[in-house]
Amino acid sequence: MFSLASWRYNLKYNTEKVQQPEFGKMINGQGMGLVSKLRYGICTMSFNGCEVIAVHNALVYLGQPKELKDIAFYMERFRLLMGFFGCNVFTLGLALKHFGAICPRISSTDGTEAFIVTFWTKKPFLSSIHTVFCVNTPGGIKVYNRYNNVDTTYLCKDVEEVAGKRRPIAMYKIK
Repeated sequence: MFSLASWRYNLKYNTEKVQQPEFGKMINGQGMGLVSKLRYGICTMSFNGCEVIAVHNALVYLGQPKELKDIAFYMERFRLLMGFFGCNVFTLGLALKHFGAICPRISSTDGTEAFIVTFWTKKPFLSSIHTVFCVNTPGGIKVYNRYNNVDTTYLCKDVEEVAGKRRPIAMYKIK
């Protein structure tokens, strides 16, 4: 299971042993509900699945939903340290493109309707990173899967607040 081919084990596990989250619905709170039991890399998605969930939410937003297990299966090729550290955030555009969405990397969210952003949760290189899907609304930025244990969206006034006043690591425009 913990070999370089753990993707085979994970696909079988995610397909046969775990009930899937409701198809076509946004996911919040990766540490809660059905999504928390799915596997990615050597962990469950409650620990390291935020990039997979961000891609899933972007595809749902675009009206091109895919099964979460299928997204995780494809993204296993981009995992870091066997998936313990999630996935390489600089390859999210490749995953989105694979599922039919052309989403370029951006340096600013000005003029974007929706985007994915990755940021450090605390001190850079001494903490974990987190990746979320966001939608600009008249009231602020609606953030999906902002917190592991909160199953609703979170409203932030700007990207700085989303990223905790830290510079984002990577951002992708969802179109």
